[in-house]
Amino acid sequence: MKKKKCIAMLLAGGQGSRLGALTKSIAKPAVSFGGKYRIIDFSLSNCANSSIDTVGVLTQYRPFILNSYISSGKAWNLNKRDGGIFVLPPYATEAGGEWYKGTADSIYQNLEFLNLYDSEYILILSGDHLYHMNYQYMLSEHIKNEAELTVSVIPVEWKEAPRFGIITADEEGRITKFSEKPKNPDSNLASMGIYIFNKKVLVDALIEDSKDENSDHDFGKNIIPKLLGENRRLFCYKFNGFWRDVGTIPEYYETSMSFLEPDPPFSLESKDFQVMSNSNVYPPQYIGRNAVLSQSYVANACRVLGNVKHSILSTGSYVGEGAKVINSILLPGARVEEGAVVNRSILGENSVVSKGVVLGDEDCEKDITVIGNDYIVKS
Repeated sequence: MKKKKCIAMLLAGGQGSRLGALTKSIAKPAVSFGGKYRIIDFSLSNCANSSIDTVGVLTQYRPFILNSYISSGKAWNLNKRDGGIFVLPPYATEAGGEWYKGTADSIYQNLEFLNLYDSEYILILSGDHLYHMNYQYMLSEHIKNEAELTVSVIPVEWKEAPRFGIITADEEGRITKFSEKPKNPDSNLASMGIYIFNKKVLVDALIEDSKDENSDHDFGKNIIPKLLGENRRLFCYKFNGFWRDVGTIPEYYETSMSFLEPDPPFSLESKDFQVMSNSNVYPPQYIGRNAVLSQSYVANACRVLGNVKHSILSTGSYVGEGAKVINSILLPGARVEEGAVVNRSILGENSVVSKGVVLGDEDCEKDITVIGNDYIVKS
Protein backbone atom coordinates (compact mmCIF):
# COMPACT_ATOMS: atom_id res chain seq x y z
CA MET A 1 0.00 0.00 0.00
CA LYS A 2 1.43 3.35 -1.10
CA LYS A 3 1.53 6.23 1.36
CA LYS A 4 -0.14 9.42 0.09
CA LYS A 5 -1.35 12.41 2.08
CA CYS A 6 -4.16 13.15 -0.38
CA ILE A 7 -5.37 11.60 -3.62
CA ALA A 8 -8.04 12.95 -5.98
CA MET A 9 -11.11 11.33 -7.53
CA LEU A 10 -12.33 13.27 -10.56
CA LEU A 11 -15.93 12.72 -11.70
CA ALA A 12 -15.88 12.88 -15.51
CA GLY A 13 -18.71 10.63 -16.64
CA GLY A 14 -21.46 13.20 -17.12
CA GLN A 15 -23.28 13.67 -20.42
CA GLY A 16 -24.00 17.38 -20.06
CA SER A 17 -27.24 17.05 -22.02
CA ARG A 18 -27.99 20.80 -21.78
CA LEU A 19 -25.07 21.40 -24.14
CA GLY A 20 -27.10 19.67 -26.84
CA ALA A 21 -25.19 18.88 -30.03
CA LEU A 22 -21.82 19.51 -28.38
CA THR A 23 -22.19 16.44 -26.14
CA LYS A 24 -24.11 14.14 -28.46
CA SER A 25 -21.02 12.03 -29.07
CA ILE A 26 -18.62 13.02 -26.26
CA ALA A 27 -18.78 13.56 -22.50
CA LYS A 28 -19.03 17.12 -21.19
CA PRO A 29 -15.51 17.12 -19.66
CA ALA A 30 -14.11 16.33 -23.13
CA VAL A 31 -15.74 19.35 -24.81
CA SER A 32 -13.17 21.72 -26.31
CA PHE A 33 -12.68 25.12 -24.68
CA GLY A 34 -10.44 28.10 -25.34
CA GLY A 35 -8.89 26.85 -28.57
CA LYS A 36 -6.48 24.13 -27.48
CA TYR A 37 -8.02 22.95 -24.21
CA ARG A 38 -10.75 20.57 -23.13
CA ILE A 39 -12.85 21.31 -20.06
CA ILE A 40 -11.21 18.54 -18.02
CA ASP A 41 -7.82 20.26 -18.48
CA PHE A 42 -8.73 22.77 -15.75
CA SER A 43 -9.31 20.22 -12.98
CA LEU A 44 -6.30 18.14 -14.02
CA SER A 45 -4.09 21.23 -14.17
CA ASN A 46 -5.33 22.31 -10.74
CA CYS A 47 -4.25 18.93 -9.37
CA ALA A 48 -0.83 19.22 -10.97
CA ASN A 49 -0.38 22.79 -9.73
CA SER A 50 -1.48 21.71 -6.25
CA SER A 51 1.10 18.87 -6.04
CA ILE A 52 -1.61 16.21 -6.04
CA ASP A 53 -0.03 13.56 -8.23
CA THR A 54 -2.51 10.67 -7.96
CA VAL A 55 -5.84 11.14 -9.73
CA GLY A 56 -8.57 8.61 -10.46
CA VAL A 57 -10.72 9.77 -13.39
CA LEU A 58 -14.18 8.21 -13.33
CA THR A 59 -15.61 7.95 -16.85
CA GLN A 60 -18.91 6.62 -18.15
CA TYR A 61 -20.77 8.45 -20.95
CA ARG A 62 -19.12 8.33 -24.41
CA PRO A 63 -15.63 7.86 -22.91
CA PHE A 64 -13.47 7.13 -25.98
CA ILE A 65 -12.28 10.69 -26.78
CA LEU A 66 -11.77 11.45 -23.09
CA ASN A 67 -9.82 8.25 -22.45
CA SER A 68 -7.56 8.74 -25.45
CA TYR A 69 -7.03 12.41 -24.59
CA ILE A 70 -5.99 11.69 -21.00
CA SER A 71 -3.59 8.96 -22.15
CA SER A 72 -0.68 8.54 -19.73
CA GLY A 73 -1.21 11.88 -17.99
CA LYS A 74 2.14 13.20 -19.24
CA ALA A 75 0.63 16.47 -20.49
CA TRP A 76 -0.19 17.42 -16.87
CA ASN A 77 2.99 15.96 -15.35
CA LEU A 78 0.81 13.24 -13.85
CA ASN A 79 2.74 10.24 -15.14
CA LYS A 80 4.62 9.63 -11.91
CA ARG A 81 6.02 6.23 -11.07
CA ASP A 82 4.38 6.21 -7.62
CA GLY A 83 1.22 8.04 -8.72
CA GLY A 84 -0.34 9.24 -11.97
CA ILE A 85 -3.70 9.31 -13.75
CA PHE A 86 -5.94 6.24 -13.66
CA VAL A 87 -9.05 6.00 -15.86
CA LEU A 88 -11.80 4.24 -13.91
CA PRO A 89 -14.85 3.21 -16.00
CA PRO A 90 -17.71 1.09 -14.64
CA TYR A 91 -16.74 -2.57 -14.77
CA ALA A 92 -18.26 -6.00 -14.29
CA THR A 93 -17.69 -8.08 -11.18
CA GLU A 94 -18.74 -11.59 -10.20
CA ALA A 95 -22.11 -10.11 -9.25
CA GLY A 96 -22.48 -8.44 -12.68
CA GLY A 97 -21.89 -4.93 -13.95
CA GLU A 98 -23.88 -1.71 -14.01
CA TRP A 99 -23.56 2.02 -14.66
CA TYR A 100 -22.70 4.38 -11.85
CA LYS A 101 -25.98 5.23 -10.09
CA GLY A 102 -24.85 8.62 -8.78
CA THR A 103 -21.81 10.65 -7.74
CA ALA A 104 -21.41 8.77 -4.45
CA ASP A 105 -21.95 5.38 -6.06
CA SER A 106 -19.21 6.07 -8.60
CA ILE A 107 -16.71 6.48 -5.75
CA TYR A 108 -18.16 3.49 -3.89
CA GLN A 109 -17.63 1.25 -6.93
CA ASN A 110 -13.96 2.26 -6.85
CA LEU A 111 -13.19 1.67 -3.18
CA GLU A 112 -10.67 -0.94 -4.31
CA PHE A 113 -8.71 1.85 -6.02
CA LEU A 114 -8.89 4.05 -2.90
CA ASN A 115 -7.56 1.22 -0.82
CA LEU A 116 -4.44 0.94 -2.95
CA TYR A 117 -3.23 4.05 -1.12
CA ASP A 118 -2.66 4.72 2.54
CA SER A 119 -4.03 8.26 2.21
CA GLU A 120 -5.39 10.44 5.00
CA TYR A 121 -7.60 12.57 2.74
CA ILE A 122 -9.66 12.15 -0.42
CA LEU A 123 -10.28 15.11 -2.72
CA ILE A 124 -13.39 14.72 -4.88
CA LEU A 125 -13.74 16.93 -7.96
CA SER A 126 -15.97 17.47 -10.94
CA GLY A 127 -14.31 17.33 -14.35
CA ASP A 128 -16.63 19.84 -16.01
CA HIS A 129 -15.92 23.16 -14.29
CA LEU A 130 -13.65 26.06 -15.31
CA TYR A 131 -11.47 27.61 -12.59
CA HIS A 132 -7.98 28.07 -11.14
CA MET A 133 -7.63 26.69 -7.62
CA ASN A 134 -4.79 25.50 -5.43
CA TYR A 135 -6.31 22.64 -3.48
CA GLN A 136 -3.53 22.76 -0.89
CA TYR A 137 -5.11 25.91 0.62
CA MET A 138 -8.40 24.06 1.02
CA LEU A 139 -6.62 21.05 2.51
CA SER A 140 -4.83 23.29 5.03
CA GLU A 141 -8.18 24.72 6.14
CA HIS A 142 -9.60 21.22 6.43
CA ILE A 143 -6.75 20.13 8.69
CA LYS A 144 -6.82 23.34 10.77
CA ASN A 145 -10.55 22.94 11.44
CA GLU A 146 -10.12 19.25 12.33
CA ALA A 147 -12.91 18.72 9.83
CA GLU A 148 -14.23 15.38 8.67
CA LEU A 149 -15.55 16.91 5.45
CA THR A 150 -14.85 20.27 3.85
CA VAL A 151 -17.01 21.63 1.02
CA SER A 152 -15.69 24.37 -1.24
CA VAL A 153 -18.25 27.15 -1.70
CA ILE A 154 -18.48 30.33 -3.73
CA PRO A 155 -20.77 33.34 -3.17
CA VAL A 156 -23.34 33.70 -5.97
CA GLU A 157 -25.98 36.32 -6.67
CA TRP A 158 -29.06 35.72 -4.53
CA LYS A 159 -31.27 35.36 -7.60
CA GLU A 160 -28.98 32.55 -8.84
CA ALA A 161 -28.89 30.66 -5.52
CA PRO A 162 -31.92 28.39 -6.27
CA ARG A 163 -29.87 26.80 -9.08
CA PHE A 164 -27.28 25.39 -6.69
CA GLY A 165 -26.77 23.28 -3.62
CA ILE A 166 -26.67 25.96 -0.91
CA ILE A 167 -24.53 25.83 2.24
CA THR A 168 -25.49 27.60 5.46
CA ALA A 169 -22.61 27.99 7.93
CA ASP A 170 -21.91 29.64 11.28
CA GLU A 171 -19.27 32.31 11.94
CA GLU A 172 -16.52 29.71 12.22
CA GLY A 173 -17.43 28.21 8.85
CA ARG A 174 -19.00 25.08 10.30
CA ILE A 175 -21.84 23.88 8.10
CA THR A 176 -25.24 23.93 9.78
CA LYS A 177 -27.48 23.25 6.80
CA PHE A 178 -27.34 21.98 3.23
CA SER A 179 -30.21 22.75 0.84
CA GLU A 180 -30.38 21.23 -2.65
CA LYS A 181 -31.67 23.94 -5.05
CA PRO A 182 -33.89 25.69 -2.46
CA LYS A 183 -36.77 27.91 -3.64
CA ASN A 184 -36.16 30.35 -0.76
CA PRO A 185 -32.45 30.14 0.14
CA ASP A 186 -31.19 31.49 3.46
CA SER A 187 -27.60 31.72 2.16
CA ASN A 188 -25.87 32.53 -1.12
CA LEU A 189 -22.92 30.18 -0.60
CA ALA A 190 -23.11 27.68 -3.45
CA SER A 191 -21.41 24.30 -3.30
CA MET A 192 -18.79 23.97 -6.04
CA GLY A 193 -18.93 20.18 -5.96
CA ILE A 194 -15.40 20.06 -4.51
CA TYR A 195 -15.03 17.99 -1.34
CA ILE A 196 -12.21 16.92 0.94
CA PHE A 197 -13.05 13.92 3.15
CA ASN A 198 -11.12 12.15 5.84
CA LYS A 199 -10.75 8.80 4.13
CA LYS A 200 -12.34 6.67 6.86
CA VAL A 201 -15.35 9.00 7.08
CA LEU A 202 -15.84 8.78 3.32
CA VAL A 203 -15.46 5.00 3.10
CA ASP A 204 -17.84 4.35 6.01
CA ALA A 205 -20.43 6.77 4.59
CA LEU A 206 -20.27 5.20 1.12
CA ILE A 207 -20.63 1.65 2.43
CA GLU A 208 -23.64 2.64 4.52
CA ASP A 209 -25.21 4.57 1.64
CA SER A 210 -24.78 1.62 -0.72
CA LYS A 211 -27.11 -0.44 1.47
CA ASP A 212 -29.91 2.15 1.34
CA GLU A 213 -32.28 1.19 -1.47
CA ASN A 214 -34.06 4.55 -1.22
CA SER A 215 -30.89 6.59 -1.70
CA ASP A 216 -29.99 8.46 -4.90
CA HIS A 217 -26.37 7.68 -3.99
CA ASP A 218 -25.47 11.34 -4.44
CA PHE A 219 -23.14 13.49 -2.35
CA GLY A 220 -25.42 16.54 -2.28
CA LYS A 221 -28.71 14.72 -1.81
CA ASN A 222 -27.61 11.94 0.52
CA ILE A 223 -24.06 11.84 1.88
CA ILE A 224 -23.76 15.43 3.11
CA PRO A 225 -27.26 15.60 4.72
CA LYS A 226 -26.63 12.24 6.43
CA LEU A 227 -23.32 13.42 7.92
CA LEU A 228 -24.95 16.68 9.02
CA GLY A 229 -27.69 14.73 10.74
CA GLU A 230 -25.01 12.83 12.65
CA ASN A 231 -23.48 16.13 13.82
CA ARG A 232 -20.15 15.38 12.16
CA ARG A 233 -17.54 18.11 11.74
CA LEU A 234 -18.42 19.61 8.36
CA PHE A 235 -16.87 22.92 7.30
CA CYS A 236 -16.96 25.14 4.22
CA TYR A 237 -14.01 26.64 2.39
CA LYS A 238 -14.84 29.99 0.78
CA PHE A 239 -13.41 30.47 -2.71
CA ASN A 240 -13.54 33.96 -4.22
CA GLY A 241 -11.94 33.38 -7.62
CA PHE A 242 -13.49 32.71 -11.02
CA TRP A 243 -15.53 29.49 -11.28
CA ARG A 244 -18.04 28.47 -13.91
CA ASP A 245 -20.14 25.43 -14.69
CA VAL A 246 -20.65 25.95 -18.42
CA GLY A 247 -23.66 23.67 -18.48
CA THR A 248 -25.74 25.38 -21.17
CA ILE A 249 -25.02 26.72 -24.65
CA PRO A 250 -25.39 30.41 -23.60
CA GLU A 251 -23.11 29.87 -20.56
CA TYR A 252 -20.55 28.04 -22.68
CA TYR A 253 -20.61 30.70 -25.40
CA GLU A 254 -20.50 33.77 -23.13
CA THR A 255 -17.77 32.29 -20.91
CA SER A 256 -15.67 31.39 -23.95
CA MET A 257 -16.01 34.87 -25.40
CA SER A 258 -15.10 36.51 -22.08
CA PHE A 259 -11.55 35.20 -22.54
CA LEU A 260 -11.18 37.38 -25.66
CA GLU A 261 -11.70 40.58 -23.68
CA PRO A 262 -8.81 42.82 -22.50
CA ASP A 263 -9.43 41.75 -18.88
CA PRO A 264 -10.31 38.02 -19.02
CA PRO A 265 -11.49 36.08 -15.92
CA PHE A 266 -8.02 34.53 -15.62
CA SER A 267 -5.11 33.92 -17.93
CA LEU A 268 -5.09 30.76 -20.00
CA GLU A 269 -1.36 31.28 -20.50
CA SER A 270 -0.28 31.98 -16.91
CA LYS A 271 3.23 30.73 -16.15
CA ASP A 272 2.58 30.76 -12.40
CA PHE A 273 -0.55 28.57 -12.53
CA GLN A 274 -0.44 26.94 -15.93
CA VAL A 275 -3.43 25.37 -17.66
CA MET A 276 -1.95 22.26 -19.27
CA SER A 277 -3.25 20.50 -22.35
CA ASN A 278 -2.64 17.39 -24.42
CA SER A 279 -2.94 19.49 -27.59
CA ASN A 280 0.65 20.76 -27.54
CA VAL A 281 1.79 18.03 -29.93
CA TYR A 282 0.24 19.72 -32.96
CA PRO A 283 2.25 21.86 -35.44
CA PRO A 284 2.02 25.68 -35.49
CA GLN A 285 -0.89 27.49 -37.12
CA TYR A 286 -0.65 28.94 -40.62
CA ILE A 287 -1.95 32.43 -41.41
CA GLY A 288 -2.34 33.15 -45.13
CA ARG A 289 -1.07 36.31 -46.85
CA ASN A 290 -4.61 37.64 -47.39
CA ALA A 291 -5.97 36.64 -43.99
CA VAL A 292 -7.32 39.26 -41.56
CA LEU A 293 -7.37 38.47 -37.84
CA SER A 294 -8.53 40.52 -34.86
CA GLN A 295 -9.28 39.81 -31.16
CA SER A 296 -9.17 36.05 -31.59
CA TYR A 297 -7.59 32.88 -30.24
CA VAL A 298 -6.01 30.74 -32.96
CA ALA A 299 -4.80 27.37 -31.70
CA ASN A 300 -2.11 25.03 -33.04
CA ALA A 301 -2.50 23.47 -36.49
CA CYS A 302 -5.12 25.98 -37.66
CA ARG A 303 -5.05 27.20 -41.26
CA VAL A 304 -6.52 30.67 -41.72
CA LEU A 305 -6.84 32.11 -45.22
CA GLY A 306 -9.94 34.32 -44.70
CA ASN A 307 -11.22 36.84 -42.15
CA VAL A 308 -11.59 36.04 -38.45
CA LYS A 309 -12.95 38.54 -35.91
CA HIS A 310 -13.61 38.08 -32.17
CA SER A 311 -13.60 34.31 -32.43
CA ILE A 312 -11.95 31.17 -31.06
CA LEU A 313 -10.37 28.73 -33.51
CA SER A 314 -9.59 25.42 -31.84
CA THR A 315 -6.82 23.01 -32.80
CA GLY A 316 -6.76 22.04 -36.47
CA SER A 317 -9.66 24.23 -37.64
CA TYR A 318 -9.72 25.82 -41.10
CA VAL A 319 -11.02 29.09 -42.57
CA GLY A 320 -10.88 29.23 -46.36
CA GLU A 321 -10.18 32.05 -48.83
CA GLY A 322 -12.85 34.75 -48.68
CA ALA A 323 -14.59 33.12 -45.72
CA LYS A 324 -15.65 35.16 -42.66
CA VAL A 325 -15.83 33.94 -39.08
CA ILE A 326 -17.28 36.48 -36.63
CA ASN A 327 -18.16 36.12 -32.93
CA SER A 328 -17.91 32.35 -33.24
CA ILE A 329 -16.24 29.26 -31.79
CA LEU A 330 -14.75 26.57 -34.01
CA LEU A 331 -14.06 23.34 -32.13
CA PRO A 332 -11.16 21.04 -33.18
CA GLY A 333 -11.07 20.19 -36.86
CA ALA A 334 -14.01 22.40 -37.86
CA ARG A 335 -13.89 23.77 -41.43
CA VAL A 336 -15.36 26.95 -42.89
CA GLU A 337 -14.85 26.62 -46.61
CA GLU A 338 -14.23 29.27 -49.25
CA GLY A 339 -16.68 32.19 -49.28
CA ALA A 340 -18.75 30.91 -46.34
CA VAL A 341 -19.86 33.24 -43.55
CA VAL A 342 -20.19 32.08 -39.94
CA ASN A 343 -21.52 34.46 -37.29
CA ARG A 344 -22.37 33.92 -33.61
CA SER A 345 -22.09 30.17 -34.00
CA ILE A 346 -20.44 27.15 -32.41
CA LEU A 347 -19.15 24.57 -34.89
CA GLY A 348 -18.67 21.07 -33.48
CA GLU A 349 -15.56 18.96 -33.92
CA ASN A 350 -14.78 18.07 -37.56
CA SER A 351 -17.93 19.80 -38.79
CA VAL A 352 -17.97 21.55 -42.19
CA VAL A 353 -19.66 24.71 -43.41
CA SER A 354 -19.62 24.32 -47.17
CA LYS A 355 -18.64 26.91 -49.78
CA GLY A 356 -20.85 29.97 -49.90
CA VAL A 357 -23.06 29.02 -46.94
CA VAL A 358 -24.16 31.83 -44.60
CA LEU A 359 -24.60 30.57 -41.03
CA GLY A 360 -25.97 32.68 -38.19
CA ASP A 361 -27.42 36.17 -38.16
CA GLU A 362 -25.05 39.10 -37.71
CA ASP A 363 -27.87 41.32 -36.45
CA CYS A 364 -29.11 38.85 -33.83
CA GLU A 365 -27.49 39.26 -30.39
CA LYS A 366 -29.36 36.47 -28.58
CA ASP A 367 -29.55 33.31 -30.68
CA ILE A 368 -26.51 31.05 -30.99
CA THR A 369 -26.31 28.61 -33.89
CA VAL A 370 -24.85 25.25 -32.88
CA ILE A 371 -23.60 22.62 -35.36
CA GLY A 372 -22.90 19.14 -33.99
CA ASN A 373 -19.72 17.11 -34.37
CA ASP A 374 -19.00 15.69 -37.87
CA TYR A 375 -21.99 17.51 -39.39
CA ILE A 376 -21.81 19.03 -42.90
CA VAL A 377 -23.80 22.19 -43.58
CA LYS A 378 -24.50 22.30 -47.30
CA SER A 379 -25.70 25.17 -49.46
